[in-house]
Amino acid sequence: MTETAHSASGQALEAGLRQQKLLRRVVYWLGVAVALLHLVMNYSTWFPTQWQAVLHYVGLGTMAVLLYPMAGRGQSRGMLWLDVLFGCVVLGSTVLVVSAEDAIYARGVTMTAFEMALALVAIGGAIELTRRTTGWVIPLLILLSLSYVSLWGDWLDNIFRFAGLSVETLLFRSIFGDDALFGSIAQISVSFVFMFILFGAFLVRSGAGDFVIAMSNALAGRIVGGPGLVAVISSGLTGTISGSAIANTVSTGVVTIPMMKRAGFPARFAAGVESAASTGGQLMPPIMGAGAFVMASYTQIPYTDIVLVAFLPALLYFLSVAFFVRIEAKRLGFQPQPQEDDKSFRQVLREGGLVFVTPISTLIALLVAGFTPTYAAGFAILTVIGASWLTPRPMGLGAIADALALGSRNMITTGLLLVAVGLVVNVIAMTGVGNTLSLMIQQWAGGSLLLALVLIALASLVLGMGLPVTAAYIVLATLSAPALYNLMAEAQVVQHLVAGNTLPAASAALVQLAAPDLAGSLGQPMAPTQAQALLDGLRAVDPSLVTGLYDQVLSPTLVTAILLSAHMIVFWLSQDSNVTPPVCLTAYAAAAIAGTSQIRTGFTAWKLAKGLYIVPLLFAYTPILHGDWPTALALFAFSAVGLYAFAAAFQGHLETNHGWGVRLLLAALAVALLYPNAPWLHWLGLAAFAALFTWDRRRHRRHSAGNHPGIS
Repeated sequence: MTETAHSASGQALEAGLRQQKLLRRVVYWLGVAVALLHLVMNYSTWFPTQWQAVLHYVGLGTMAVLLYPMAGRGQSRGMLWLDVLFGCVVLGSTVLVVSAEDAIYARGVTMTAFEMALALVAIGGAIELTRRTTGWVIPLLILLSLSYVSLWGDWLDNIFRFAGLSVETLLFRSIFGDDALFGSIAQISVSFVFMFILFGAFLVRSGAGDFVIAMSNALAGRIVGGPGLVAVISSGLTGTISGSAIANTVSTGVVTIPMMKRAGFPARFAAGVESAASTGGQLMPPIMGAGAFVMASYTQIPYTDIVLVAFLPALLYFLSVAFFVRIEAKRLGFQPQPQEDDKSFRQVLREGGLVFVTPISTLIALLVAGFTPTYAAGFAILTVIGASWLTPRPMGLGAIADALALGSRNMITTGLLLVAVGLVVNVIAMTGVGNTLSLMIQQWAGGSLLLALVLIALASLVLGMGLPVTAAYIVLATLSAPALYNLMAEAQVVQHLVAGNTLPAASAALVQLAAPDLAGSLGQPMAPTQAQALLDGLRAVDPSLVTGLYDQVLSPTLVTAILLSAHMIVFWLSQDSNVTPPVCLTAYAAAAIAGTSQIRTGFTAWKLAKGLYIVPLLFAYTPILHGDWPTALALFAFSAVGLYAFAAAFQGHLETNHGWGVRLLLAALAVALLYPNAPWLHWLGLAAFAALFTWDRRRHRRHSAGNHPGIS
């Protein structure tokens, strides 16, 4: 009896393994097919734009059905077929309802009961697939949004009251609207995002990941705290080829975290460094996650312009993490250590640089030359394949298929998220909730840009507890970026009035009506309070009179720069969900590798990632994003020193340990170096910091000589 039971159990296990092997093979070739389909869609005109989004959703949804089963499936073959049936019904309904678009318009935008049922199944399926791949928060947010439009919005009695739409209208707009399930965000996912994720997959398969670690080791391995700096550099470089902070953490962390622990860094600090650095990978051009492509769509600013100005701020962030690493290494008394594989930078570059440097350089050159991101990514993929044939690891058909499958698989979560989140954005656009909340933020902030930044940072923190970074940015940008833009633009108009510049004739006439006691001051220098009172008078008559001044008074270049700054601030603040407890996924991944507490690792990563909050202040108050290059480089240099002073104040250590007196002095120097529009204060802060650093370095040497006679 026992032997029979064992035999049956063994047969069941063997059958389960065969099923899993078959499933992996099916998913693999599905991934290859989905990637090839996207190449055809992006480089031909065979498919209308909406159908590209539909096929994108169907392809990734099919893979998700097989890879992300419903809870409790285990090894059951019956549950597998239930998943397959679910996929066929949902994805088939999606294709059928989109196919009926012409018939719906022919009937005067009227849907039959069957078409409404198909739309309902398609929307419900998108919600369920998103639940499987990202968890419950986004599905609940979608359900909350849709029910607001059709049900409880009419129950409210304040500014958020919405009379409601019929179920038919809601279903039609959710499928066919410009911001809906297959609208603009889904189309960004089809083109830019998929192609760049695919490019990253080809780089990984070609061996570029190994080169990144080796090059980071060659650059920083011999410096004090070198293993920690290797983690920072490798995560930054991996960020140029990866659109996922978690993938960045896992791929580089399995090497860098044990390396840091062996060097003597505490395990929690090592995991925090990897988590904070990998989060920065989302900020590093040229990929910058999916958010940069969405930002380009929202602002209508070319993607190339966004990644070009994003480089220096991203470098500032990585420097801020590196400063914490160096200070911790000095605090622990580390000395430079020879590495196990002690290759020179030139040797590493010669051995593996072709598979990384050549494709990345090609991509950047094509973007700068004005080619579309989709074209540049496709050509860069060909460059990866060609460059691999000049190395010991040429990419044959098998490796190319592996990269195609990997790219599709890496895209599942992001792609389904970008499709589904269109339902939320569609509701915000239909109801005007975004404009309402934006006005409320302006009102709560009382005209203070700093207070508005604090409010948006708090909102991003709350959203980030449940939403992935890209979704958090999309929602937050829709709701709060207009408020930031208005506050920053209004500040520029105030400066215009304070300087005594005139207003256009039409606006001057309106001032006569809205604020007659201040109208006589036009064209003359006035106090900031007077200028603000003048704008408040115009706003009391009609808020659009103030917003209309932006285009009349400010140059188009400045208006574009302010819009970019507002969205870049939101984009940076959205990243904090990766490192902020209680939900900090990169910290969780790093903690699993390091064997440390997830929450405590999250707090360590949050401390090390303070650049996420400091650098956006530069976007708001300085021209680092839109000034000329000498101005941007000067701001970068002063800000870098300011960030070092901040890290030293936070850690209580410069070259030696210090008490609160020196820490407060360092904090004051950090503020001076980061303070906007005060060059004289920057130079004064730099001189004071240099003097303090030199004094402390000599103090450290005297202390070392006293403890170790004969050593200087």
